[in-house]
Amino acid sequence: MRMLINVPESVVPDALRGMAAAHPELTVDVDKRVVVRRDAPVAGKVALISGGGSGHEPLHGGFVGPGMLDAACPGEIFTSPVPDQMVAAAAAVDSGEGVLFIVKNYTGDVLNFDMAAELAEDEGLRVGKVLVEDDVAVTDSTHTAGRRGTGATLFVEKIAGALAAEGAPLERVEAIARQVADSARSFGVALSACSTPAKGGPMFELPPGELELGVGIHGEPGRERRAMMTAGEIADFAVDAVLEDLRPEEPVLALVNGMGSTPLLELYGFCGEVHRVLAERRIPVARTLVGNYVTSLDMAGASVTLCRADEELLRLWDAPVRTPGLRWGV
Repeated sequence: MRMLINVPESVVPDALRGMAAAHPELTVDVDKRVVVRRDAPVAGKVALISGGGSGHEPLHGGFVGPGMLDAACPGEIFTSPVPDQMVAAAAAVDSGEGVLFIVKNYTGDVLNFDMAAELAEDEGLRVGKVLVEDDVAVTDSTHTAGRRGTGATLFVEKIAGALAAEGAPLERVEAIARQVADSARSFGVALSACSTPAKGGPMFELPPGELELGVGIHGEPGRERRAMMTAGEIADFAVDAVLEDLRPEEPVLALVNGMGSTPLLELYGFCGEVHRVLAERRIPVARTLVGNYVTSLDMAGASVTLCRADEELLRLWDAPVRTPGLRWGV
């Protein structure tokens, strides 16, 4: 399979060097594998840090900047970053107001961020942690005890980042991040497998004419495989799976997310079907974001994330943000 790379072993550092060239507003340490906003630490501000395996771009490095993350720690492809990265990131961005670790629920991420929090606290930093576990497709999966962390991570990083930018204390930023994480659910569908540079081909077999309902962002198995469905049928299945668990009584934020290789033409068509289902279920949609934000390399497919949103969450969602992967209101 053809890939736009040099050699598999250098994919992540090559991408980080490219990110540094494209975004001078960021400080990218290729050796330590840390991406930091250039003006860090920001006086009087709680710092937000997240990270995870590479291959999900723009998550997380593409969300570093004003109004969102202060630093991100990219691991190797689909592999958790190590505690040393997180400690280095915390030291680089802490202004004395504390740091908040935003962690997707994958075993390696959880263990390494927990260890990093202990090390950072030993060095005198105040550390808060929020776990994102929004995927309703399965309870336990290949890399996870409990639900997987997926699209809700974007909502947590954006809304908590906006509150931190206002100068809120660590306890309040952590509380609203947890509120968002508890208020959001996701469901993903794969139309094709993703291919890793190391393997040079698909990570799993998905026969032509079939799809995987409930796929994970590392290609983990979902609920079931079926013959190919229409966009409307997929929307019915995915939205109902989310609503069955979320049961919103207020308007929702909606993320219609591409898995990496699904074009916007198809994503907007799918978005229309998602809105149709929500209207039929009498669920008002306050805001919608469409695009490839939480990806799985070159996987074709999409996910739906819905988040219950009160007026405060909507205000923070609308607040200015300026990152490589998300920007408005600036």
